[in-house]
Amino acid sequence: MPPNPNEVIRQCIGVLDRIINDDSVPRNIRRNAESMKNTLSNEKDSPSTRAAMVVSRLDDIGNDPNVPLHTRTLIWGLSSQLETIPVDR
Repeated sequence: MPPNPNEVIRQCIGVLDRIINDDSVPRNIRRNAESMKNTLSNEKDSPSTRAAMVVSRLDDIGNDPNVPLHTRTLIWGLSSQLETIPVDR
């Protein structure tokens, strides 16, 4: 059974909150996480659209050399979770 897209998004927002509140994460990364959280929370778009927009931004952040290793691991996990959301037909 495929995962519930809204549940996946809710879990991802929780992980983004952890990144946003982590003082060891550079400020620009925390700002990006806040922006991604807002994108995921915007219910005007479909879950797959919101997930796709955030995954592309997570890829950019994941390659930033200033991201702490523990945060990079969270980012990769977020990306993997969001990729489980089926694309709208």
